[in-house]
Amino acid sequence: MTQRKGIVLAGGSGTRLYPLTMVVSKQLMPVYDKPMIYYPISILMLAGIREILVISTPHDLPMFRKLLGDGSQFGVSFEYAEQPRPEGLAQALIIGDDFLADSPSALILGDNVFYGNELEMTLAEADARREGATIFGYHVSDPKNYGVVDFDDDGKALSLEEKPTEPKSNFAVPGLYFYDERAPGFAKSQNPSSRGELEITDLNRTYLELDELAVELLGRGTAWLDTGSHENLASATDFVKVIERRQGLKIACLEEIGFYKGWIEKADIETAVKLHGSSPYGSYLGQLLKR
Repeated sequence: MTQRKGIVLAGGSGTRLYPLTMVVSKQLMPVYDKPMIYYPISILMLAGIREILVISTPHDLPMFRKLLGDGSQFGVSFEYAEQPRPEGLAQALIIGDDFLADSPSALILGDNVFYGNELEMTLAEADARREGATIFGYHVSDPKNYGVVDFDDDGKALSLEEKPTEPKSNFAVPGLYFYDERAPGFAKSQNPSSRGELEITDLNRTYLELDELAVELLGRGTAWLDTGSHENLASATDFVKVIERRQGLKIACLEEIGFYKGWIEKADIETAVKLHGSSPYGSYLGQLLKR
């Protein structure tokens, strides 16, 4: 079976949290105790994905390379590609076409944070579905601000709407998508929207029209946080802080995921401990060796 590959779209199509003169990429900013981009990468790793393409702007990409390297310290492999202009989320699949090389893919946005006890099982179910596409549904109180999916009792999508004035359901579509190997070709055949972008909703509608779009629901025990605004970033930071302090376990610790997946060894954790020194992150990694 061809292994699924992952794409993280970091910064290319999102707004910056600060004025452009400050040239601060939000995905390089911390969510509590680690860079924001660790969170979407952790989701791909939890899904069993080890080959990951990071796409970002020409300005930000060197900083991501410096931060993440080749990925071997986490037991994965990173490659990098530029999105010169923010021309839509679906464009990430076109940029990543050579990287994917006819493999199924998972695309995640660099400013989305997911957390939940059953999340790894949900990701495994999405990964196991190798034909068509899988999107996720998350119940929200005000769906008018999101892409909204309506679906039947079997999880088959019936409609997709972008920020509808009269939503057909309360289920928003988070920035995480699983596709079969046809996705780059479908993206290439799209016409830009009125915004001049290749919309991810239009790509998902292609699968919907083929009756090949499935929906996995993220239940009440799962948190989805979009950190695209100051308020949401602060909420995500508070959420991670509370969970980590209460449980004594870290969210999105990439070394820990790689270690428990069997992708890196104790010697790699020891190297990471030396790298992070006496910081709380380094101390946490040191505790992994004692469990």
